[in-house]
Amino acid sequence: MLAAILYDLDGTIVNTDPLHFRIWQALLKEHGIEIDEEFYKNRMSGRLNPFIVRDLFPEFSSEEVIKFSDRKEAEFRELAAELTPIPGLLEAISWADERGIKQAVVTNAPPENAKHMLSVLNLEHRFERVFVSQEIGMAKPDPGPYLYALAYFGLNAQQALVFEDSPSGIRSAVGAGISTVGIASSQTPSELYDLGVMLAIPDFKDSQLWKLLGKSGVGSGRVGVGEES
Repeated sequence: MLAAILYDLDGTIVNTDPLHFRIWQALLKEHGIEIDEEFYKNRMSGRLNPFIVRDLFPEFSSEEVIKFSDRKEAEFRELAAELTPIPGLLEAISWADERGIKQAVVTNAPPENAKHMLSVLNLEHRFERVFVSQEIGMAKPDPGPYLYALAYFGLNAQQALVFEDSPSGIRSAVGAGISTVGIASSQTPSELYDLGVMLAIPDFKDSQLWKLLGKSGVGSGRVGVGEES
């Protein structure tokens, strides 16, 4: 039986990728680096800032990496007021609440960002716990963050369901052995299936998701687009 739902934040609860891309594009242009959406999707989405900055600026000192990362996230928070939840998210949260299913966020986002985004979206009190990679000392794509969340709730992988959108997040959840639904906000459904999701959907309003949830238990089989679940 389904006992916990674990949500990624960026790209899953809220589609932040267009905003992140816009900010990265402007900052990197100052350094003569031009990026397009494909570069962002393949090289940046879902990754921790220090790894991104070190890849782009191997000559940076540790202090410069932190300074650049902090500037990028400060600009993100300034513009975060324009964000809205992924369609159908609030209905999914309410569905789980009504059934006593535990709900938590598992994110690679910086702690300040996670707190700020949930506040902007009026979701700060809707989750039992927010697991931030920086605070627990493990980051996606390592399975550690999701295994940590399972251990916190005293559950095994078969009792949980994950919603994710990025390659690093899906690798983390699938690596932890948890059935994973991919939100196609930053990747195509085909790419999500290749990463190991059981179902790929555009948002939480998708009828295939509600058929899956209606079973009250989640299996490990893949559900294809247009198939009955």
